[in-house]
Amino acid sequence: MAFKGTINRTVKDLEVQIENMGGHLNAYTSREQTCYYAKVLEKDVPKALDILSDILQNSNLDQAAIERERSVILREMQEVEGMPDEVVFDHLHATAFQHSSLGRTILGPAANVRAITRENLADYIAANYTAPRMVVAAAGAVDHDALVKATEKSFAKLPSTPGTAADLVKASPAIFTGSDVRIRDPDQPMVHFAVAFKGASWTDPDSVPLMVMQTMLGAWDKSSSAGKNSAPRLAQTVAANGLAESYMAFNTNYSDAGLFGVYAVADSQKSNLEDLAWIIMHSMTELCYQVSEEDVARAKNQLKASLLYSNDGTTGAAEEIGRGMLVYGRRMPKAEMMARIDAVDAESVKAVAGRFIMDQDIAVAAMGDTQFLPDYTWLRRRTYWLRY
Repeated sequence: MAFKGTINRTVKDLEVQIENMGGHLNAYTSREQTCYYAKVLEKDVPKALDILSDILQNSNLDQAAIERERSVILREMQEVEGMPDEVVFDHLHATAFQHSSLGRTILGPAANVRAITRENLADYIAANYTAPRMVVAAAGAVDHDALVKATEKSFAKLPSTPGTAADLVKASPAIFTGSDVRIRDPDQPMVHFAVAFKGASWTDPDSVPLMVMQTMLGAWDKSSSAGKNSAPRLAQTVAANGLAESYMAFNTNYSDAGLFGVYAVADSQKSNLEDLAWIIMHSMTELCYQVSEEDVARAKNQLKASLLYSNDGTTGAAEEIGRGMLVYGRRMPKAEMMARIDAVDAESVKAVAGRFIMDQDIAVAAMGDTQFLPDYTWLRRRTYWLRY
């Protein structure tokens, strides 16, 4: 609705002004953050900032446009239902964070979309689009002082109510629940499943070691050129034995919680799901007991490179600045992040794994022909080793 006209600009005005600048205007929503962004030439930065401030503060929320967008969102929800990875991760959050807001999907239930009114939208904007909860970030050909002045002018009428995102988190904290959800569909050719431990929040001191641990577990795809020669031992085992079509380790951070685990896709006819589940659980639990400095050093170098690559462009840099301001209250310098990565060694990896993995509850989400995927008790038992 933000792009469907404002008090000062019609839909056509917005489209023409952006097109005449040769710019790009878009938005996206994650579970904790919403981002509106524009990409334009240097000379058009003030105009782009004025457009962003206008759509955020003065959307007219036309009723006819709301009805049109309602059907668009319902179609998007149907498309998402056809994406197995999205479905599995939605169910993973729902089962891991039961009865808390972090367990809800981004789009929400279809009943809410059908019932939402103009007043609901206006109330949401008034309550959430406030100065304490908003960051204006820019990267590229931008004069900082000029941007600050333009922001002060464009967002002068922004409400300054004292409520912050931290207040919302405190009112509805994320509570992790060890649990299991499976969508049994024998007709699907692939089995998609994710196993996750409770991870760290953005500001947790152990968030960086978990990033290194994610890189150590790595990712692999059957179509990748690396084949059986991928560096992570988990990837080598999966590739050499044909256990899966693909897998990836994930480490998702939120304000007061996180998810750390592995997502895998396997052919239900060809793969031995028990073997795949065993090597995944074994590889994660192994981080509590056996970690080589060589593997840690490799993972640290790969992590540094991926962080630098992600900021190779104005879009990634601006997102990193905005996210840093929201989660840390400052932009973390690259030198500080690299120093925190360098401080991770084999012993610290084992210590962090002992906190998050060893004998800890897990959340499991699976979809497809799951009859041969081991049950929750089997998986939970493999969060520790019996050693004599």
